[in-house]
Amino acid sequence: MNNLAENARIDTGHSVDSVLALFALPFNDLLFKAQTVHRAHFDPNAVQLSTLLSIKTGGCSEDCGYCSQSARHGTEVEKEKLLDVAKVVEAAQAAKASGATRFCMGAAWRGPKDKDLEPVLDMVRQVKALGMETCVTLGMLKAGQASKLKAAGLDYYNHNLDTSPEFYGQVVTTHSYQDRLDTLQEVRDAGLSVCCGGIVGMGESRRERAGLIAQLAKLSPQPESVPINMLVKIGGTPKQNEADLDPLEFVRTIAVARITMPGSHVRLSAGRRELGEGVQALCFLAGANSIFYGDKLLTTGNPDVEADQKLFAKLGLKPEVHTERRCAGH
Repeated sequence: MNNLAENARIDTGHSVDSVLALFALPFNDLLFKAQTVHRAHFDPNAVQLSTLLSIKTGGCSEDCGYCSQSARHGTEVEKEKLLDVAKVVEAAQAAKASGATRFCMGAAWRGPKDKDLEPVLDMVRQVKALGMETCVTLGMLKAGQASKLKAAGLDYYNHNLDTSPEFYGQVVTTHSYQDRLDTLQEVRDAGLSVCCGGIVGMGESRRERAGLIAQLAKLSPQPESVPINMLVKIGGTPKQNEADLDPLEFVRTIAVARITMPGSHVRLSAGRRELGEGVQALCFLAGANSIFYGDKLLTTGNPDVEADQKLFAKLGLKPEVHTERRCAGH
């Protein structure tokens, strides 16, 4: 298999300059192009619903500048133990009852130790037995761990690139971009689907936002799910005082992600509550077709289920029916 780091350096038609040119299109032209691409690959009125649960909160050793769970930052998030399997299954059952088709479990680790992985494997088995798609985000994986997750029934592994290689050092210093690419390679080698995106509004330039999208689009195969997060500024983190990103620039980012990754689910993730209904509607028009569903993400707020259902009714959107996954980028 080709090395993901090599793929990230090869221009496969998504150079930073070509992605930047998409960002620069007139807004109406950009959205028309994105909607045209979207309709060629997906039902334009269907949205995939995922629910995210923090199974181990706080105390992470890494220094990601946006994260409330880093032990290096003075946030109010306290370190907690790994949740009991029964509590995780109960949360998954509730998510399914509310309409979610995928259940994502996140743990604040640099990466799991083998002893940490065992209860997570049991969580995956039991959530999978409910008939839901399963996803975990556990940090960086060691050799063999992804294969164990796959054997337990895991469908997706989330590991974001966060930002462009050029801006990365201003966000994270305790691990490298290459570390992230290496984990994505472990995931692909194990036959798992990839959930990989990033965060915008961290003080990066438009060119650096284009650099993130270019990196994601160059991964081969492209990620099946691409979460695009708007920075949620959390007190005590290094990114707490960043200037707000223009909401229409966020919509542009969604549209460019859709155009460059036509077969991927593009997910509205963190920061969605702050966008309001009008901007969310523009994001769906721009090609977003997945959301995190439920009143909380790992530690930050999210629109509640009732609010989302009302918005879907206004827009004529419907939950996507779970089907067999197809490989994005082909």
